Amino acid sequence: MILEVIDPGPLTTIQDLGRFGWAHLGVPRAGALDRAAARLANRLVGNAPEHAVLETTMGGVTLLARRAVTFAVTGAQAEVRVDGRPVHSGLPVTVRAGARIHVGPARSGVRSYVAFAGGLAVEPVLGSRSTDTLAWIGPPPLACGQLLPLGPRGHPPAAVDVSVPRSHDHVMTWRRGPRHDWVDDGAWRALDGAEYAVGQHSDRIGLRLVGHAVPRAVSGELASEGVVTGGVQLPPSGHPVVFLADHPTTGGYPVIALVDDADLDWCGQLRPGDRVTIRVR
Repeated sequence: MILEVIDPGPLTTIQDLGRFGWAHLGVPRAGALDRAAARLANRLVGNAPEHAVLETTMGGVTLLARRAVTFAVTGAQAEVRVDGRPVHSGLPVTVRAGARIHVGPARSGVRSYVAFAGGLAVEPVLGSRSTDTLAWIGPPPLACGQLLPLGPRGHPPAAVDVSVPRSHDHVMTWRRGPRHDWVDDGAWRALDGAEYAVGQHSDRIGLRLVGHAVPRAVSGELASEGVVTGGVQLPPSGHPVVFLADHPTTGGYPVIALVDDADLDWCGQLRPGDRVTIRVR
């Protein structure tokens, strides 16, 4: 047990790239919302992309290293300190035994990713170490006093490109989904270029969009059917919901569109009130 949790922050979870192949049993994929940032953090410390990392939510995390360890922080911009001294995010940092590692609140974005050489070696559940906040499968959120094990460390690369491709204009591309006919052609035209705000109740399950209410062209409701990550569900309010990693595996509202996979990572960094523009393809 190499790491001790001093302050878990409001919500810090363990995430890898998710658990696949269990949707037929009602188990979501889960996994890091900003996959590119999680992969980069792992690469910086010499881990494989699928190693488990910490995902903070807005408020950061404080840890005590019981042994010397190398770590890196990516994702949301946040102050990183070791024993009170600032260190660079986006770079590997090696600390001595007894060092206190502090990742501060997100200054922009929502989720920071903290990788440790060797990866977090908690027990996997259904093939993944990810915390699923819908079904609560996998390790629970971090708690004060919790001890975390690490696996055997690899070898950090000689050079790492620390850039992560980003869409800075927050343009979200939608492609018509399996229930696209629940929206008529006029409403689709109005959607292309429409601007929405991120709703207050967005979380790892879904990104709630507030703005232009999309009218339905079909009355009534559907029987529950399968849904996927990136699906855009249209509830009766007309305000779309973009399903993220912890989404339910079935739902009764029509899935009118699918978000391009390349857009989902930065969706995990959107704060309530942030604006997004829809492009329909």
